[in-house]
Amino acid sequence: MNDQRSALIVDDERDIRELLVLTLGRMGLRTETASSLAEARAQLAANRYDLCLTDMRLPDGSGIDLIGEISAQYPNTPVAMITAFGNVDAAVEALKAGAFDFVSKPVDLAVLRGLVKHALDLPQKGSKRAAAVGAASDVLATRLYGNSPAIVSLKATLSKVARSQAPVYIAGESGVGKELVARTIHEQGARATGPFVPVNCGAIPAELMESEFFGHKKGSFTGAHVDKPGLFQAADGGTLFLDEVAELPLPMQVKLLRAIQEKSIRPVGANTEVLVDVRILSATHKDLGALVAEARFRHDLYYRINVIELRVPPLRERRDDLPGLADAILQRLAAAQGRPVPALTEDANEALRTYPFPGNVRELENILERALALAEDDRIEAADLRLPTNSPAPSAAPPLVPASAMPSREPLVRDPRTADPRDSMTSALPSYIEEIERNAIQQALEDNRYNKTKAAAALGITFRALRYKLKKLGID
Repeated sequence: MNDQRSALIVDDERDIRELLVLTLGRMGLRTETASSLAEARAQLAANRYDLCLTDMRLPDGSGIDLIGEISAQYPNTPVAMITAFGNVDAAVEALKAGAFDFVSKPVDLAVLRGLVKHALDLPQKGSKRAAAVGAASDVLATRLYGNSPAIVSLKATLSKVARSQAPVYIAGESGVGKELVARTIHEQGARATGPFVPVNCGAIPAELMESEFFGHKKGSFTGAHVDKPGLFQAADGGTLFLDEVAELPLPMQVKLLRAIQEKSIRPVGANTEVLVDVRILSATHKDLGALVAEARFRHDLYYRINVIELRVPPLRERRDDLPGLADAILQRLAAAQGRPVPALTEDANEALRTYPFPGNVRELENILERALALAEDDRIEAADLRLPTNSPAPSAAPPLVPASAMPSREPLVRDPRTADPRDSMTSALPSYIEEIERNAIQQALEDNRYNKTKAAAALGITFRALRYKLKKLGID
């Protein structure tokens, strides 16, 4: 039996076929070719292939149709599209149809070899590597706990998405576990052995963003004392997760789009570009489509990163998962502290079921961690949870100020006999709002043990915005 890996090359240009046959042959693959859809269909029906490369335009049809057929009839055969240089629309269409990845003409052999390597590394059913990846992702899966329809659908989709190299946009409210979903995609895919590099786009100062993403050369600006690789280079061979991608300034969006399309970056101060092999996953709790409509986010970048969209359901849409999810979290927290796992009383479970959880799973974890510290025995009562009695209504972008943080109201208008009410309101309103913000921020910092990143997430603002407000309000 021949164990040599095989590839089918579908292209009507003889020169391209010969180039691909030579390149893949040097990588140890057995190759077969087809110059039309009809020939490709016949080859696929007669043989099993570990990879297929197809051109976009064929004499008797479109390569998009072939991609759809392979995805449906031969799901274990990764297929990549060969597109004309700069034809981003075709590349995106191919990825949506089920293509594993794409490569542009003229074919860059380094890019092609990387694509082939990842295709052949994809976890196959029953393989040892698939078992290893599955074991590694079990830890992540415990935090994606649940049997509700929403979470079951999400987990089923994740296993399919992990096989692709297509960019994925993860939508969902704050605290639902968007980074967890991104890590799961990485761990279950062909890049599991490569780096997973998460970056909060709202935490990088605008003036440093290009250097952080693309790196810089020594002497390229004041303070650049040595060459420094950027985030793209750090994620080479793996996954770059752009959290809070909506916070990217428009000038950086242009540069990011080019890096994704060309699969190369130019460090600040460099004369040449550097090839990077990175899968892009992105997320935000904001409505990215609305930002595009308002011209606050580039539509071309939106369509490039939103090839596949995953929606992570909020906790209120999966209340049946709450008891088991709470138990799993308590087991993890208790194990970390080396103590027995406490049980939630019936009243505590009922309190959780009726609470709206504007902060979702992250808020649930914080509540249970606090309850674990306060519980006096092996039982957690409803009172131990200390749930807010006046929580904000859940939304895609939680308000900065929770109702529980509102200070006692003072009259905004002085005695009309002594002052003009309009003058009083003008002078009192800014200080009143500042007091509300100050109380809300201080409460968030206390609830999150002065972890500013977590506090910013709990408030529904970016880390950079929180730093600004801390400075403005004089909070240490």
